[in-house]
Amino acid sequence: MKLIFEGGDGSRLDVFLTAALTDVSRSRAARLIKEGAVTVNGNKVKAGYALVSGDVIEGDITAKEEISVAAEEIPLDIYYEDHDLLVVNKPRGMVVHPAPGSGEHTLVNALMAHCGDLSGINGVLRPGIVHRIDKDTSGLLLVAKNDMAHRSLAAQLKEHSIRRLYEGIVCGMVAEPEGIVDCPIGRHPSERKKMAVTEKNSKNALTRYRVLERFPGYTLIEAKLATGRTHQIRVHMKYIGYPLLGDPLYGKGEKNPFFFKGQALHAKTIGFVHPRTGETLEFTAPLPPDMAAVLEKLRKEP
Repeated sequence: MKLIFEGGDGSRLDVFLTAALTDVSRSRAARLIKEGAVTVNGNKVKAGYALVSGDVIEGDITAKEEISVAAEEIPLDIYYEDHDLLVVNKPRGMVVHPAPGSGEHTLVNALMAHCGDLSGINGVLRPGIVHRIDKDTSGLLLVAKNDMAHRSLAAQLKEHSIRRLYEGIVCGMVAEPEGIVDCPIGRHPSERKKMAVTEKNSKNALTRYRVLERFPGYTLIEAKLATGRTHQIRVHMKYIGYPLLGDPLYGKGEKNPFFFKGQALHAKTIGFVHPRTGETLEFTAPLPPDMAAVLEKLRKEP
């Protein structure tokens, strides 16, 4: 890892690492700095080191806590499968890959039992995982069975050529028929589990949305990702005043009348070029029953 700090002078090193590397917690960043695994301008420093523009941060952040990953016979909703990849419809409530505190019952555990021949680019904890969606977001995910497929799909993600459409139920009646949110996203300055629209230690993020259906107090939207930042749709919709129904992190903090668990967000469509054949493939999964039930209630209300 090699990073060049270009933010405002005075930022803490551990805070910067947590924002720049979204899968690294602040406590882990601090531990790596303390162990000397991360240096600034070739020197060992403390976690609270105040960065100056132009500082060069280098180190090895690959070492992770060891987690045993076992194959589990968990049913999978597979939309497509061949020798190179799978397209899986992940249910709400399932974590994509093992992590501290959630080493079992993940999508990876299920995939290992289903096929086992997954790409190894992302290591033993995330075999085959090309991209992720949040635990409480349902919908379609790409999984690579070999490194060739993984590299190709990852390159398409980086080039923003993979078509990804989401449907979500947001709180409030969105007035405009469509819109664009073009605001950078980075780690929340004080709440580590959250992301936020911020200019500090952030990355550009762009979400296009359009209204599909309006109800008193709620709106069904379609969102298209031009970038793939952590919690992007959730953060952007919250930022413009329309948080997703049931969102535990970015919601309004009030009990929703539908008792919806988790954010009402579904990754409905994914389109990509097949790594081996060059064929353009696209798949769409209908809304899960819990979101469909909310919409049915909203449509029946006077």
